[in-house]
Amino acid sequence: MNNDIDHILDSEETPEEEIFEETLRPRKFADYVGQKKAKEGLKITIEAARNRKEPIDHVLLYGPPGLGKTTLANVIAAEIGAQIRVTSGPAIERAGDLASILTNLQEGDILFIDEIHRLNRTVEEVLYPAMEDFVLDIIIGKGPAARSIRLDLPKFTIIGATTRMGSISSPLRDRFGLVNRLEFYEDDEIEKIIKRSAKILGIEIEELGAKEIAKRSRKTPRIANRLLKRVRDFAEVKAQGKIDNEVANKALDMLEVDEYGLDNTDRKLLATIIENFKGGPVGLSTLSAATSEEIETIEDVYEPYLIQIGFLERTPRGRKVTTSGFQHLGYNPTNPEQDSLL
Repeated sequence: MNNDIDHILDSEETPEEEIFEETLRPRKFADYVGQKKAKEGLKITIEAARNRKEPIDHVLLYGPPGLGKTTLANVIAAEIGAQIRVTSGPAIERAGDLASILTNLQEGDILFIDEIHRLNRTVEEVLYPAMEDFVLDIIIGKGPAARSIRLDLPKFTIIGATTRMGSISSPLRDRFGLVNRLEFYEDDEIEKIIKRSAKILGIEIEELGAKEIAKRSRKTPRIANRLLKRVRDFAEVKAQGKIDNEVANKALDMLEVDEYGLDNTDRKLLATIIENFKGGPVGLSTLSAATSEEIETIEDVYEPYLIQIGFLERTPRGRKVTTSGFQHLGYNPTNPEQDSLL
């Protein structure tokens, strides 16, 4: 698969997309489509905290990339009228980096930590008393002359985001008062997001065109907005800028994104399990070696969606292609060694 297509269906945000995404991000719950369960719980928490004139509890958001964790953090900040500071786990390399961030927060501020599962243990231990008691323990000096001082911090809220809930230590996870899993979106929700984005960007799009893009967006808003941009480019060159069902179909077919939102790498992953391992089960490390894809990429980018649409399943012995997965690729489920029917 060429790098261009690979980029389109990669749910990780690129630096170039950050400004583009910023223009499309909703600022209030009223504009935030989907994640109904998480929104309702957060609305109640925010209202209760507002009535008590207190910061909200620390919030942990988890789920596959591209589902709106950063957007939701910004919506929370806007709803409570708080300033938000944004950082990430890998960016906080030392305890001193964290201390510098925390001591510069104001009362009621929100600190958003993306990829919080990648905090190193030393930094994490400094974070515990800060989250629990709003204090910072600092060691001054070295050796026998070293002494500890305790600094009071303003009351603040940490919003952590992660794609790997299992990689967060229990002590850190237990300090979050609210833990919300963000789910894949339904096609009608993605369609609403596409229409909203098209309106903001001034793109003329018909109902069926929006439906077609939504159907192939892997139930992920970030990918939906990315596909919308590429279909817009195609429409401007080939169809006077208007996106209808035919234009959307032609553009997405050109990008080799099929009706389920699968690209060449998805199909290669499933075909490798079918052809090399009789449909599975196969261990993740073996699958990684067979496809030349990193284990983390398979786990975080491809696998969640393939499981969500019922083409792949996890078993105690490894990954296994389902009957639906066989049929989508044109293989006979009762005879995995048979050549593809496609």
